[in-house]
Amino acid sequence: MVQMECQRWASKGINIKYEIRDNRNGYKAGALKEGLKHSYVKQCEYVAIFDADFQPEPDFLWRTIPFLVHNPQLGLVQARWKFVNADECLMTRMQEMSLDYHFTVEQEVGSSAYAFFGFNGTAGVWRIAAIDEAGGWKDRTTVEDMDLAVRASLKGWKFLYLGCLKVKNELPSTFKAYRYQQHRWSCGPANLFRKMLVEIIRNKKVSPWKKIHVIYSFFFIRKIVAHIVTFIFYCVVLPATVLVPEVHIPKWGAIYIPSIITLLNAVGTPRSLHLLVFWILFENVMSLHRTKATFIGLLEAGRVNEWIVTEKLGDALKLKSALKAFKRPRFRIGERVHLLELATGAYLFFCGCYDIAFGKNHYYIYLFVQAIAFFIMGFGYVGTFVPS
Repeated sequence: MVQMECQRWASKGINIKYEIRDNRNGYKAGALKEGLKHSYVKQCEYVAIFDADFQPEPDFLWRTIPFLVHNPQLGLVQARWKFVNADECLMTRMQEMSLDYHFTVEQEVGSSAYAFFGFNGTAGVWRIAAIDEAGGWKDRTTVEDMDLAVRASLKGWKFLYLGCLKVKNELPSTFKAYRYQQHRWSCGPANLFRKMLVEIIRNKKVSPWKKIHVIYSFFFIRKIVAHIVTFIFYCVVLPATVLVPEVHIPKWGAIYIPSIITLLNAVGTPRSLHLLVFWILFENVMSLHRTKATFIGLLEAGRVNEWIVTEKLGDALKLKSALKAFKRPRFRIGERVHLLELATGAYLFFCGCYDIAFGKNHYYIYLFVQAIAFFIMGFGYVGTFVPS
């Protein structure tokens, strides 16, 4: 289909090329590197990057290229994502809340403060000179976009985020696809931090303040500590206070600060504020998976370079699912049961029962609800089901 469309435009005199490669070496980084090797790329100054499910508007280049033309220090213009299937199921609504915070706060603040922010891997335009100076695309981790952005930033290139420019795309709506995506998004940054820490410290081109920002704020706090602290606090420390009464968590630590952080995360999606409780439970369960992926990245364990393309259903499979709506999806233990989530749910449920019998803080209310969330996701009953 894409090839036919390119041929149609080429027949009208438009200079357009359709290129594919016959291998998956280097995955996405390898594909991007291969694409920039073509001879006609030497005539180009900029490259726009879109994943397969992204749908840019016809005026996308008109609204991005002028920033690069008029500011030679600008290496990247990043657009915001707009989700076409956010209302498909509860899981996509939860994803929308998390990603809206990322774009509304993290990307917007980084751009407005002229500080570093990461490339999202798609819906952006790069200056080819910035890519070349930074050393090109590298496949040493599963986050080639973040890798290039960090290296380009260390070379002195500036980035711009356009929150007013939105590109339509699709969220993963099956739990299996979402888990694979989150593993890559959590494991990759941790592994990149391990590989680039010394390089960032030794860099003499950027100021000490920028080094601190990239190492501490961008990597350590947002990509490592955020996942681990969420899981340790909600799923280890809080339940442990039931079993060990001597451990006491003050209200400001157990209620006030987590509540403020949660509200700040949800403020980017006001239409979903009524789903805040579900979002907390969902994120706490996913923090287990993200924490595991983070340690895999830091330790360079078995699945550190696992790259599985995030499955998007699209209209074709959704239609297929609708036609088979009356058929009950087959339960496949290997694909649907997640033992780590079930074990954590059992631990929280036990702590809840213990709190009813011996506790005084009424933590069992939270513990039972969170345990149910772990059980639901542990058995894979979340997201969209595609009949086999």
